[in-house]
Amino acid sequence: MGDLAVGARSGQDGPEEQRPAEPVPPAAEDAGPAESDPRAPGLSGSGSGSSGTGSGDSGDDTAQDLGEPGHKPRKQRSFWKELPLLIGIALVLALLIKTFLVQAFSIPSDSMQHTLEQGDRVLVDKLTPWFGSEPERGEVVVFHDPADWLAGEPTVEPNPVQRVLGWIGLMPSANEKDLIKRVIGVGGDTIECNGTGPLKVNGKALDEPYVYAGNTPCSVDDQGGQFKVTVPTGKIWVMGDHRQNSLDSRYHQEDKNAGFVPVDNVVGRAIVVAWPPTRWDTLPIPDTFDQNLSAAAPGALGLAGAVPLVLWRRRRAVGRTTPPVTAGNSGVPGPGTAG
Repeated sequence: MGDLAVGARSGQDGPEEQRPAEPVPPAAEDAGPAESDPRAPGLSGSGSGSSGTGSGDSGDDTAQDLGEPGHKPRKQRSFWKELPLLIGIALVLALLIKTFLVQAFSIPSDSMQHTLEQGDRVLVDKLTPWFGSEPERGEVVVFHDPADWLAGEPTVEPNPVQRVLGWIGLMPSANEKDLIKRVIGVGGDTIECNGTGPLKVNGKALDEPYVYAGNTPCSVDDQGGQFKVTVPTGKIWVMGDHRQNSLDSRYHQEDKNAGFVPVDNVVGRAIVVAWPPTRWDTLPIPDTFDQNLSAAAPGALGLAGAVPLVLWRRRRAVGRTTPPVTAGNSGVPGPGTAG
């Protein structure tokens, strides 16, 4: 009986609809046709019948859904094949970040001790200058050599790997002639130092706890320790925190910029010490620069002096033209006057 049922479905004895379906005897069910005969139809769990639970048609359904019978899903590419693409994307992103956002710089000297130590790596904000932001007093800035300040300084020749990593910003560039100092004055400021200090900006003394221990804010040498300068518009005056070990604006007053640094030479503000991990720290503007250090313009001073004089003269003029107040003309009944 079981063989006849299979033959009817396979088309050997005619179409299936012309022969009545014959029940499967219990013996056939016990014999497990799904295990003995893979062609057994309509049996749950056989995995190959067309009227099973649906799991047996999963392969055909997948092929039909993809639009091509027998199509196999595409295999995912291996990690090693995708690695060059990932590296390329990372390099492009690093180059964009270095050019427009943040760049790492290495500290090569002791001129900024103890704020920055030799060998520190700092991250420099290069984004804000793109939006017209200019250096402010108290900021630690990186700037291109304005007038051969680094003449005679030894230059380390990088290897090819260092050149590539420096070009994309993953390592400090060894070929860039850059310096790092603290901004003391901006355009319009008058900066002076007499004796050993304190350093004054527009006549107001600075409290400088960041100056290297044992140093004085100013030195007494004649080459630049004593000075009084007015910063031109578009320039800044910079000094190192290690005052007695920094060839900064004080010692370049004979160059073409008179010791000032053009704002256009500023790469950006150093915002954080990123390396080594034991030196992680931010580089905020010291509190002493929060005081009002702005230089009053001559016109503003003249206006401030003229206002009280004008008000005084106006009062005198009003006092002369106004008649004295009497009982009669004030509206208040006087003596002998009817109310």
